[in-house]
Amino acid sequence: MDSPYTDAQIDHYLDHVSIPSKYRRRQNPSLDLKFLSTLHSHQLSSIPYENLSLHYSRDRTVSLDPQYLYNKFTHNGRGGYCMELSLFYNHILRGLGFRAYTAGVRIRLRTAGVPDGDYISFVHIVNIVTLPDGSKYHVDVGFGGDGATKPLPLVDAVVTRNIGTQDLRLAHESIPQFSGRPDEKFWIYQYRNGPDLPWNSFYCFTEHEHLQKDFEMGSFWVSQHPESFQRQSILVIKFLRREQGGIYGKRMLVDTLVKENLGGKTAVIETLATEEERIAALKRHFGITLTEEQREGIRGFRTEILEQN
Repeated sequence: MDSPYTDAQIDHYLDHVSIPSKYRRRQNPSLDLKFLSTLHSHQLSSIPYENLSLHYSRDRTVSLDPQYLYNKFTHNGRGGYCMELSLFYNHILRGLGFRAYTAGVRIRLRTAGVPDGDYISFVHIVNIVTLPDGSKYHVDVGFGGDGATKPLPLVDAVVTRNIGTQDLRLAHESIPQFSGRPDEKFWIYQYRNGPDLPWNSFYCFTEHEHLQKDFEMGSFWVSQHPESFQRQSILVIKFLRREQGGIYGKRMLVDTLVKENLGGKTAVIETLATEEERIAALKRHFGITLTEEQREGIRGFRTEILEQN
């Protein structure tokens, strides 16, 4: 399938994420792991994970239309949540010539911030990229602060260092929850926060391709269901990239707190007491500018910061 984006749009995107000149289309770069990894880090550090459209808007809806996403992500510092980001990125990958498709993901919900319990329905998305040498990679640019900062090989139990002491891997295993087919194996995205700590599982997926219409159904639930965590809290995550390349940390806004992790422990760097302070923090820390209409859209919603008398 061809990308919905024109060559001019692809070039403008590469400008927007400040990709090095050797990876510009006019240089005809090799579609190899170095290019894929560089593109990954520039995407993460240029287009944030955020769910502001569900809070700072009047209709609180999310569109997955390719042109809508392109315009949103290349203006005013905006980003989006998983299905927005990964579908957009799939169009970019294919526009650059990569063999890429999207797969649906079952996540685990969290208890005190830690993944726990059974896998739920398809509410997340990853890209699977096959390079010219036949090697396959899991590419996830939409899992927020717990996402991989580089492509992960679709090979069982290969350990990749993420930020700080965190390791990631993909385990190819069966899942007891799927008792009807105990021999079926899933790719399971796992993490540990130190070499002596146990592995835990964030989500699972197979190599079965899912289409945009599949994700439109999942996105509707995520964006509209009153129990969806995306409607309960304001989240913004932007990864921090060294000038010479590579991700070294992340900056986050969670409701009224701005946090930062530079490879060690997460620290609160600012507490926000008013809507005006949060709007200013979005601009200062993330480069996000909201229109007056968008700023007014949060009035009366559960996530509005109400000033204390």
